[in-house]
Amino acid sequence: MKFLKLALVIVVLCFNSISIWADDDRYMTFGNVAAPEIPMSISFCGDKVSFDRIDMAERLDRELTATVYAQTMTSLIIKRANRYFPRLIEILKQNNMPEDLIYLAVAESALDPTALSPAKAAGIWQFMPATGRQYGLEINDDVDERYDIEKETVAACKYLRNAHSKYGNWATVCASYNAGTGKISQELQAQQANNSFDLRLVSETSRYVFRIIAYKIFFENPKKYGYRITSEQLYQPIDCDIVEVKTSVPSWVSWAKSHGLTYAQLRDANPWIRNSKLSNASGKVYKVKVPKNESLYRSKTKKTVYNKNWVVD
Repeated sequence: MKFLKLALVIVVLCFNSISIWADDDRYMTFGNVAAPEIPMSISFCGDKVSFDRIDMAERLDRELTATVYAQTMTSLIIKRANRYFPRLIEILKQNNMPEDLIYLAVAESALDPTALSPAKAAGIWQFMPATGRQYGLEINDDVDERYDIEKETVAACKYLRNAHSKYGNWATVCASYNAGTGKISQELQAQQANNSFDLRLVSETSRYVFRIIAYKIFFENPKKYGYRITSEQLYQPIDCDIVEVKTSVPSWVSWAKSHGLTYAQLRDANPWIRNSKLSNASGKVYKVKVPKNESLYRSKTKKTVYNKNWVVD
């Protein structure tokens, strides 16, 4: 009983202290928090998207605010973008895809090539196993090409091209990437709409396209939202030699050592390797990345900045 009374006294004292603190301007030491401005319209993948409609503006506001104030993850994404954007955007261009689709990859995986969702979607573009195989990716105990950023990006381009031929609208294509073309087509018909913005969907899909657009807006000028990242802090692309492997590999550990790498460095450079060995009974040619020595050390790496707007120096 004594402990209960003591606990009650502590709660009352704490509550009174909080009330005094809240009423006294001397203790209001919040940082300078500014709500991001919402544009009236933007161009996304060459399509004009208007945010004049109140529901459209508020849905974007939610995602842009969440992006701006998720500082830990958003800072990491900018740093990773310097490493991965050059190659991913190059592949998008080679496949005649709009560059803005890079932000779909950001929303999917935060640019983590080893990302694996609870539903078993994997890689930067988060392909499910069945979808990966459908678009030509090898997935087995030894190899999972969903973790090969080049091959998965090519597969994503094929998916997105097919979806665009169906919908003719890139925002709806992005919604279908999250929910599936079957679900989006069903809802477009049921709700008599012609684009995903006018659909009532589950929260995840409803927010998804706005999250992608929020990343586009943010990435165009992170400094506008208070981010202060220097070029020295950006992650640099890893310069690699490519070694073709046409046979089985009894031990990737031994293979890595014979090429001047640790097993961990080999797996980091080639996350598609999923086992300590490679069977390869068919004699398929695998292109294995071997990082060059200078790319493994901060003191030796040549510093590059993909987008000057990302940094303060």
